[in-house]
Amino acid sequence: MSDTHDSKTYWKQSLKIIAFLLMIWAFVSFGCGIIFREYLDAEMPSVGGAPFGFWMAQQGSIIVFVLLLFVYNRLMNKLDRKHGYDQEGSL
Repeated sequence: MSDTHDSKTYWKQSLKIIAFLLMIWAFVSFGCGIIFREYLDAEMPSVGGAPFGFWMAQQGSIIVFVLLLFVYNRLMNKLDRKHGYDQEGSL
């Protein structure tokens, strides 16, 4: 059976990508910014004069989120090509 246009497989793989990236984002946002903030403040060097846990809550989680958008774009483009849903092949 060919991978081309297998929508169920495509959907399952896209959900795996989304779940994986959301877990990373949740860990960075809630884990580093809230749950592990005190540990990060005590054990990690400060960033720009701010404690690392505070920095992760204010800036780091936003930076990681933007990076995850680029990773999502790359992974989904790769998945689209694998299953024949890429824009280049549809025209």
